[in-house]
Amino acid sequence: MTARDALPVPATVPEDTRVYAIGDIHGRADLLSDLLETIRKDAARAPERRTVLVTLGDYVDRGDWSRHVIDMLLEDPLPGAELVTLKGNHEELLLRFLEEPEDVARLWIGNGGDATLRSYGIEPSRYLGLADGWQRMSRLLAEALPAAHRRFYEGLRLHHVEGGYLFVHAGIRPGVALAEQTAETLLWVRDLFLSSEADHGAVVVHGHTVAWTPEERANRIGIDTGAFMTGRLTCLVLAGEERRFLST
Repeated sequence: MTARDALPVPATVPEDTRVYAIGDIHGRADLLSDLLETIRKDAARAPERRTVLVTLGDYVDRGDWSRHVIDMLLEDPLPGAELVTLKGNHEELLLRFLEEPEDVARLWIGNGGDATLRSYGIEPSRYLGLADGWQRMSRLLAEALPAAHRRFYEGLRLHHVEGGYLFVHAGIRPGVALAEQTAETLLWVRDLFLSSEADHGAVVVHGHTVAWTPEERANRIGIDTGAFMTGRLTCLVLAGEERRFLST
C-alpha cells in the first residue's frame, strides 16, 4: 500500500480519557437536566479514569430557563469530571449588552435575548420604546446577575483540544492556524467552515448551526440539534477511536 492509498488515521482522544461534549442548550434547563442524568449513568459504567465534560456555548437565549442553565453548570454537573465551558456567540452578545447596549440590543433581543432577560426577572416590554430603554435594561441585568454568573460568562473559553479533536462553538477559518483564528470566527462562522472539505489538522466538534440530527463529516462533527425548538439536546461521546451520541 502506498502513502497515497493509505487510509486516514482515525481521530482519537488521549488514552484512558472519555469526553462528553454537549451542544447548544439555549435556556432548556429541563433538557440539560435529563441529558446530564443520562451522561452520569453512562460515565458510571465507563472504564476510563479521566472524564472531561465540554459544553460548546450558547447556554442562554430562546429557551425560558437561561439563568437555571448557568446555575446547573456551576453546581458540579458531572462529579469527578473536568468541566470545560466554551463561549458561544449568544454569551458574547449578552456581555456586549452589559457594556454597549445601544450597539447590540436589537440583534440580541431579536435572537432570543428577551428570554434571558425574563429569566433574570426583567420584562423587556416595560422598556421598549423608551428613549433610554436599552440602557435601563442593561443596568437592570448587571444588577440582577449573581456574581458567580458574571464570572462564568467572563471566564468562558474560545476553544479546547483533546487529542485529535478541536472543540469550538461555531467553527474555524480553513487554512488558518488555531493561534491565528479570531474570536469572531470561532463564535460566528458558518458557510466558509461548513462547506469546507479541508483537513483542519483535527476533527472540529462544534455547535452554532442547527441540524435535525448530528452532522458527522470527515473533518467536523456538528451537534447543535436545535434543543430550544426540537426538544433534542445532543451529547457526543468520545473514547479512544469510538464516537457515539446521547440525546434527549
